[in-house]
Amino acid sequence: MKLKQIVISIENSPTRLYDVLKAMGDAGINLRALNLVDTGAFGQLRLLVSDTALARQILMEMSIPAFVNEVVATEIPDEPGSLSIVMLPLLKAGIRIETMYAYIGASVKSAVMIFCFSDNDKAIDVLQENGLRILDATIFDILE
Repeated sequence: MKLKQIVISIENSPTRLYDVLKAMGDAGINLRALNLVDTGAFGQLRLLVSDTALARQILMEMSIPAFVNEVVATEIPDEPGSLSIVMLPLLKAGIRIETMYAYIGASVKSAVMIFCFSDNDKAIDVLQENGLRILDATIFDILE
C-alpha cells in the first residue's frame, strides 16, 4: 500500500511555514507526519495529512507550489542496526532510497519509516519478501 505525500517548496521564512500549518489546522486537516529540509532560500516540506485533496487545494489557493507523490511506510524494530538490515535487500535489488524519514510507531518497540524509492512497487515486494509489513493510512488513525 502506498501513501500520498504532499511535497511543498516553501520559502525559508518562519511566517510562511506558520501560514501553511495554520491554514491546514483551520481547515481541519490533521498532520500525520512531516519532514522539513532546509535547502537555502527555500525548504522542502513533506507532509502526510488526513485529507490530501483538501490540503492540495488550500496550497493552490495560497499560491504555494506543491505536488503529490507516493511513499511507502513500514514498521521496523526500534533497535540498533535494524534500518541497515532493512536496507540490505533493497540495495541488493538495485532499489534507491530517494527520501526517508521516521515516525515513532504505535509501540516503544517499533518505529515507522516512510520511504520514497526509485521503484516503490518493487520495494514493496522486496520488503514483504523479507517479512516487513507495509502500512496503510489507517496506522495514523490508530495512533491518535
